[in-house]
Parts: sequence; structure tokens; C-alpha cells
Amino acid sequence: MIKKYSVLIGLAFSMILMIIAISIYPGGSIFEKDSIGFNLSKNFISNLFEAKALNGTDNVSRIWAILAMIFLPISYAIFFNHMAIKIPDRNAGFILKYAGISNILVMFLIVTPLHDLMLYISISLFWTCIVVITVFIFKTKLHLFKFLCLICLLFFYFSLYLWGTSDWELLPIIQKINFFSSTLLILGLEYFTNQVDFAHIKLKAKNNIQ
Repeated sequence: MIKKYSVLIGLAFSMILMIIAISIYPGGSIFEKDSIGFNLSKNFISNLFEAKALNGTDNVSRIWAILAMIFLPISYAIFFNHMAIKIPDRNAGFILKYAGISNILVMFLIVTPLHDLMLYISISLFWTCIVVITVFIFKTKLHLFKFLCLICLLFFYFSLYLWGTSDWELLPIIQKINFFSSTLLILGLEYFTNQVDFAHIKLKAKNNIQ
């Protein structure tokens, strides 16, 4: 039972710990240094990992955010490994499996002084896997998941655009939408798809070879 619901359990623990971190964040944002608490529309999730909150006080939320970051990449890695088994393509399976494992170490290092570099690497690994999955989803009859994959990718690329144009006012909001939409996509793919959905891809590949 635990193995079957490992992704859900891991993401749930991560979410609970992150909610605790958000609820006790002392305060301060890049817009208002003296604000109280964590504002979903003005604070970035990365604010939770700093030793000092942006208002200058000790950041008591940091330990909870770090604990959340332990469960999150492990859950992702399990999910990507499961998708590697479902998708009948050796190259795709290799990318999903090893990118997911690599992302565990990288996401752990996000809470260190290497935050910026590790964040870029982690984002690249995670979204490369999502793109690979999306390619194969579009070869299936899973029309709802085709739509959800596109929505997630659009939010992701929109967040990159906002970051590139330094639109700091909208980016914190899109960051949360991006996280929640990708989490819902992962849970949907984990529990509402199976190998049968992708089996025809392997059969088609064999027929082409013959």
C-alpha cells in the first residue's frame, strides 16, 4: 500500500511541511521589507530557505522548508521512474530515470549557498522530464492529459518570460500556479495512467521495423 501511494504520500508530506514553513515565516518581501508573514502574491518560495527573513529576523521557517525539500525530489524521482516503466521507449526511460535521480541531489543543494545554480539545474532536469512525458502523452488517447501537459508547459515558459523581463510583481503568483499545476499533473499521471495507455507505441515501432 505504501509503495503504491508513495508519490502521493511524499508530495503530501512535502506540502504539509511547506504549509507549516509558510505559516510561520516571520515576514518581509522584496516589495515590503517590514511586512508580516508570508504573502503568496509577493514572496517567493526561496524566501523560506534563507537564514534570515527579509525583514531581518531569524527565519524560523527555514528548517520546515528544508524538510519539505527532502520529500519533494524523492517523490519526483519515484514518479519519473514509474513513468519510465510505463513508456515503452528506452531513451525516454533513461532520461526519466536518471534525470529524476540526479534531481534529488540537486534539489537538496538548493538550500545551500549554491541556490541559484542548483535551482537552474533542477528546473532544467524537471522540465526536461515533463517535456519527454508530454511527447509520449501526445501519442496516446489521453486527451485530458494532453491538455494538462500543455497548460503546465505554458505556465512554465510564461514564468521564464517573466523572469527574463524582471517582472517581479507577477512572477511570485505564477511560481505558485506553476508548482500546483505541475503537482496535479504528476498525481494525475501517476494514478490515472498505466502501461496499456502507451502499449500501442511499442507495437507501432515494431511494425515499422518489420
